[in-house]
Amino acid sequence: MTPMGRSLLGGIAGALTVNLLNESARRLIPHAPRMDVIGRRALARVLKKAGVPAPRGGPLVGLALAGDILSNSLYYSATALGAEQSAVRRGTLLGLAAGLGAATLPGPLGLGPQPGKKTPYTELLTVAWYTLGGLAAGAVYRAASSQS
Repeated sequence: MTPMGRSLLGGIAGALTVNLLNESARRLIPHAPRMDVIGRRALARVLKKAGVPAPRGGPLVGLALAGDILSNSLYYSATALGAEQSAVRRGTLLGLAAGLGAATLPGPLGLGPQPGKKTPYTELLTVAWYTLGGLAAGAVYRAASSQS
């Protein structure tokens, strides 16, 4: 596998980890992060600014999910920048940075608060999901690199 392929594989693993955690937790845990709602709000806002009417319901959910997986895959693929031995640490730090941003920036960016947020627990889980995504990205990249 090419270096770019390994990088993208790690990025996809990180993105899928975040999304699977978010989708599973929101169904099982009270006050779980709702990054899916924030993603739909962000997509609708961008489309509105572009003069394109935002779809509603299922199409908006699907587009937001696809955009989230694509953008997170590209972001987490940065675990490949640098020495292979540091990929897991780099991925974890990238995930931590993304989680802190996801927990603190939606309000200031005009995307509104997390739905159902009642305690700091929601923000802690948000940071945890993204950090675990970065950890997964780094681990998959490193494993793919060691097999090449």
